[in-house]
Amino acid sequence: MSALLRLHQVRKSFGDQHVLRGIDLDVQPHEVVALIGSSGSGKSTLLRCINLLEQIDDGQIFLAGLDITDRTKGDAVRARIGVVFQQFNLFPHLTVIDNVTLASRRVLRMPRADAEHRGRQLLEDIGLGGKADTYPDRLSGGQQQRAAIVRAIATDPDVLLLDEITSSLDPELVGEVLDLVRQLKSSGTTIVMATHEMAFARDVADRVVFLDAGVVAEQGTAAQMFGDPRVARTREFLARFLG
Repeated sequence: MSALLRLHQVRKSFGDQHVLRGIDLDVQPHEVVALIGSSGSGKSTLLRCINLLEQIDDGQIFLAGLDITDRTKGDAVRARIGVVFQQFNLFPHLTVIDNVTLASRRVLRMPRADAEHRGRQLLEDIGLGGKADTYPDRLSGGQQQRAAIVRAIATDPDVLLLDEITSSLDPELVGEVLDLVRQLKSSGTTIVMATHEMAFARDVADRVVFLDAGVVAEQGTAAQMFGDPRVARTREFLARFLG
């Protein structure tokens, strides 16, 4: 099967700090890939490079066979890549439904009525149908993050990037967000997620990629990575989380 997303020797530095040191990664259609690693290992920077929020220094990124590292592609490419950050990043002056439909209306030029119909249905599907006309500050953190995920999938993207989406939530709200990710996996959504939720990665990810100092130190199925990691650094990292 041809990779939906392919990274070849992707490098990124900030001044003298080398954050990504030649990343090779293939993501298959409908696959859920979990990026794990210590803070500073390059997980978030990698996701930002995939979404063209950061310009890579070297290498190539392909989406469905198209080299997307050409900066002129801009918004057209981003519309094909949904992204959800640690912070919810909902626009506070817009209602939930306006947040959800903004990209569909502005980037995809979808008629407002069509965008709202789809947006309201998506919100209804995750239990936020009654909050569509509410402003973000009236929602709980878990509700805001779920709304942010709906906004990311409203354009029907080819791949969904999730960057530590539970790190800003109170522990009791984490479960409702992770349940939504499970639903997306069940529906066949292609997902690349950076996470510190090791138990969740073990249960949901098809493949786990351990980043260490800007390189892929090891990758494999969730069962192999959590049950029998082959690299000493992987074992040391997981031991801190899993004992």
